[in-house]
Amino acid sequence: MIANFLPDSFFLIVAVFVLAGLIKGVVGMGLPTISMALLVLFMAPAQAAALLIIPSLMTNLWQAGPLRTLPPLLRRIGGMQWGVAIGALAGALILGAPTGKSASIALGAALVVYAGWTLFGRQLNVPARTEKWLGPLAGALTGIITAATGVFVVPAVPYLQALSLDRDALIQAMGVSFTVSTVALAAGLWINDSYTVGAVGASLVMLIPALAGMHAGQFLRRLLSPKAFRTCFLASLLILGVYLIIERSVA
Repeated sequence: MIANFLPDSFFLIVAVFVLAGLIKGVVGMGLPTISMALLVLFMAPAQAAALLIIPSLMTNLWQAGPLRTLPPLLRRIGGMQWGVAIGALAGALILGAPTGKSASIALGAALVVYAGWTLFGRQLNVPARTEKWLGPLAGALTGIITAATGVFVVPAVPYLQALSLDRDALIQAMGVSFTVSTVALAAGLWINDSYTVGAVGASLVMLIPALAGMHAGQFLRRLLSPKAFRTCFLASLLILGVYLIIERSVA
């Protein structure tokens, strides 16, 4: 797969993963979201999704630790993860791989909804009595959107934020959810013949710039205001989402 890219395209893709890793290093999330948003500007959504699998999986596995706090967290969000897996696989079987204008427009819409809600929406609170059915529902919707767009932040992140978890538990919960979503996305792409051995190799290569960017982002986090950086990140996603919707709709 890497051999199919011209040198200019290859270095552009590397730059995207460095930037995506840097953003994750600063704000703790955003690697698959920003990489998908930028990569689809010059490649098919399914191809972009295949590239982000290993960088996303490895960085989110790291975020899903430590193991000692995982069992009680899984007891609370386990149903959501089953929903993610089932929704993503069902979406892959029904919708196929994310390709064409419709997939790019759907991706743009997902970015606009996520960024707009996070920037301007009101913080929700999920009553404990509703978690048993609302968690799997939020997971299933996340899985379907993951299959359609390659992005797995909607409605997973707003739902997890509404559980009133402490900061460390929230970061770990997002790591768990993003890990499950990444594996489910890979399975869906494989079902639709969009995740080949060549795609695995290319995705493995992109792990290097993603980790380099993440390391730089962790250093920058000590110098910058994470809140201000996160606002800029979300505003950029909002602009990119609007651009994708308009550009693909009139193309």
